[in-house]
Amino acid sequence: MKILQIRLLVPNVRDCFLFYRDILDLEVLHGNEDTPYAEFRTGDIHIALEPLLASEPAGAPPKPHAFSAQDRIAIIIGVENVDAAYDRLTGKGIAFVEEPHDTPEWGHRVAYLRDPAGNLIELNGGL
Repeated sequence: MKILQIRLLVPNVRDCFLFYRDILDLEVLHGNEDTPYAEFRTGDIHIALEPLLASEPAGAPPKPHAFSAQDRIAIIIGVENVDAAYDRLTGKGIAFVEEPHDTPEWGHRVAYLRDPAGNLIELNGGL
């Protein structure tokens, strides 16, 4: 396992994007001021921005992510095999807030758990 990024769950991606790009002068890896997701290079571990609310089809009201509406940060940990990591951790008694599932729009397989302090952790692997 290795940390890939720290994802900040923010109320306004545009404002934060402009701050990280224009004030801190971070290199943009993905997104722009009009996208709902952005990622910046900060060495080996990137900073990503994502809205607090889940994306919904045009015209539908936004809804909070069921398991992460109260969170403001997520630690993204890259693993070779999400299902194997899930099995290993559940074998150690870890409860997951979301079991492994595909996110085809991003090309990842993910699962979510929390550390003892309640911080959100995403296990992230390719499809």
